[in-house]
Amino acid sequence: MNYATENIIGSLKSARDAKGLSQRALSKRIGVRQSHISKIENGGTDIRLSSLIELARALDLEVKLVPRKAVAAVDSVVRRVAPAPDAPRPAYQLDDDEESGHG
Repeated sequence: MNYATENIIGSLKSARDAKGLSQRALSKRIGVRQSHISKIENGGTDIRLSSLIELARALDLEVKLVPRKAVAAVDSVVRRVAPAPDAPRPAYQLDDDEESGHG
């Protein structure tokens, strides 16, 4: 697997895991063999654009091209909307005091 596809493939696998889908269940959703999903996730095959779009949509994701200058901003928004399930969570938030009337 090369670096250019590693992040995309990792995101697809993480999204599948977060939805609690097996490779077999995902393969049934999009009409491909489970072995093909396995090859994609393991970097054993180059994924076609049409397959990437189908996989993404089956996982409630969208494929978009983002100008490089905007990548950091988009990443920030994505982390807020859909934080990684294993991402560390803050012990508190600054706005907690405001809500409890202590601020």
